[in-house]
Amino acid sequence: MVLRSKNSFLSRSWIGFFVCGAGLIIGQPAIGQSGQIPLQDFSSFKNPGSSWQIAGDVSASLNQPNVLNTAKGAGILVNMPGKKAHGEDLFSNLEHGDLDLELDYMMAAGSNSGIYLQGRYELQLLDSWGVRSPKSGDNGGIYERWDDSKPEGQKGYQGYAPRQNTSKAPGLWQHLKVSFQAPRFDVTGKKIENARIIRMELNGVMIHENVELMGPTRGSIGGGDEKATGPLRIQGDHGAVAFKNITIKQFDKALPELTNLQYSVYKGRYEPNVNLSAQKAEAQGTVAKLTANAGPLSKEYQILYKGTLKVKEAGEYNFALNGQGGGAEVKINNQVVVPFGQRGGKANLSAGDLPVEIIYGRAGDYGNPALGLSIAGPGIREFYTGDAITPDDTDPILVGAETNTILRSFMDVGNRTRVVHAVSVGSPEKLHYTYDLDKGNLVQLWRGDFLETTPMWHERGNGTARPQGAVQRFGLPFFTLGRLANEQAAWNADSTGTSYRPKGYVLDEKDRPTFKYQIFGSNVTDAIRVSEDGHGISREITVTAPAGDLYAKLAEGAQIEVGEKDQYVIDGKSYYLQLLDASGAKPVVRDAGNRKELIIPVKGKLSYSILF
Repeated sequence: MVLRSKNSFLSRSWIGFFVCGAGLIIGQPAIGQSGQIPLQDFSSFKNPGSSWQIAGDVSASLNQPNVLNTAKGAGILVNMPGKKAHGEDLFSNLEHGDLDLELDYMMAAGSNSGIYLQGRYELQLLDSWGVRSPKSGDNGGIYERWDDSKPEGQKGYQGYAPRQNTSKAPGLWQHLKVSFQAPRFDVTGKKIENARIIRMELNGVMIHENVELMGPTRGSIGGGDEKATGPLRIQGDHGAVAFKNITIKQFDKALPELTNLQYSVYKGRYEPNVNLSAQKAEAQGTVAKLTANAGPLSKEYQILYKGTLKVKEAGEYNFALNGQGGGAEVKINNQVVVPFGQRGGKANLSAGDLPVEIIYGRAGDYGNPALGLSIAGPGIREFYTGDAITPDDTDPILVGAETNTILRSFMDVGNRTRVVHAVSVGSPEKLHYTYDLDKGNLVQLWRGDFLETTPMWHERGNGTARPQGAVQRFGLPFFTLGRLANEQAAWNADSTGTSYRPKGYVLDEKDRPTFKYQIFGSNVTDAIRVSEDGHGISREITVTAPAGDLYAKLAEGAQIEVGEKDQYVIDGKSYYLQLLDASGAKPVVRDAGNRKELIIPVKGKLSYSILF
């Protein structure tokens, strides 16, 4: 499934798990606080072993197995097991049931770790850099359950591989987001519903969705039992790993309930400030849930619902409204919370039974009529009641790259920048990039699947394609080459004075493009090649008769750290840049406003690699 918009009410694919879910999460005890876990010390954890430490910075070498280098300070949780510091698992003080977990983590080269939700269900962390076909034991996998009584080769079962490998290199920060639903038990303690990974994202890409966990994975606490709550547990006896920005959001409060729903159906389109109750209803009745299909009318009509919202917890609530095929409005306690035609709203609600009015207005026969309301609040995961959310009936148009593949399109970079002469190059190594013909530069690099082209090829379309993996962008598009009066002069913002002319590209025997252009009176070739191991790309720029003041801008970011042997770590450890051959020129890291830039004089030939 391809999500059209992460912000769209209708695209929240997990919301269907809570349809008509009043009472679904009721009864979980208050078991801890939501928010970011402080990493100034170990006060949030139980009895940390000697392999664990709090650090202010951390780094790793690509070539040293299982080694992290730390600096004094706070804010980063680091595990470095070894002969002198025997590794032990780390347990949180908090115990959780339903939970959203978000964090950054860094793997050492060749390292292995894991996060156990409730101490029982392991999410695998591994150095899986460059793996083309990931398994359940790879980074982002849901680890196997285990049965020692089965024959060798069959002991592991019910493990789940990530949909694609979006793992980064050792020493780079990776971002993990998990939505977890705990198992459910009746009043006698009998399990009545399995635990579930509602959604899991690695480096911005969904890798699991709606995965039912039939039981604890291998190595769980409790001897294989399951509970309503349990601690977060980080594996500490396998390898070096670091964590920061650990944020949890617990959902341990009773859901509000929409009850006593009575409806009245009226002819005609919606008009504001009209008292429907004073008009003659075409039909009336009671329902268990909201629907746009109550009553006999099919085209222009209005449905007025009146009922009670039983609020168990006071606080600020968020509402999202589905009024497909028309529009809708929500009033709670005589206050408009979602105005007619709007998608959502919020309100501070007191605990108790609050009167609710919901109006649905059907406009003609356009679209399928549907009405539904989602609610989220303090300690309450968003749940939905109403008509089923119909998925987009357009199958996504996906382009693979089983061989070296080139596709030209528009490409959106960020929220407001569109590259209109973009060339995206896909490779069977599962590493792909986009080149901007208007600036002679690399726009982005991504690992995973190649492109979705639905926005370009479905119906009229808008000409854009979308990367289908974990994307590393290099800032807003800029010219690779520029002339500078000195090392502190500002980089050229546009083509004025450059005489820039794109000259297309030529293909080699493997259908890999080398881009060509003219700038400042010189001919330039720009050859970008994906490494065979899928770890990164190499780039070789050749300039004929370069001007003496010609520079190349290699990178920009919030931070640029100078590493060993001409290696640079860019933008808060997002990717590596390795200088290979600069014909003797020396790179310069300089300030550019509130950011950093890496520039270098160009003496004819320049080559470097990007690893991520």
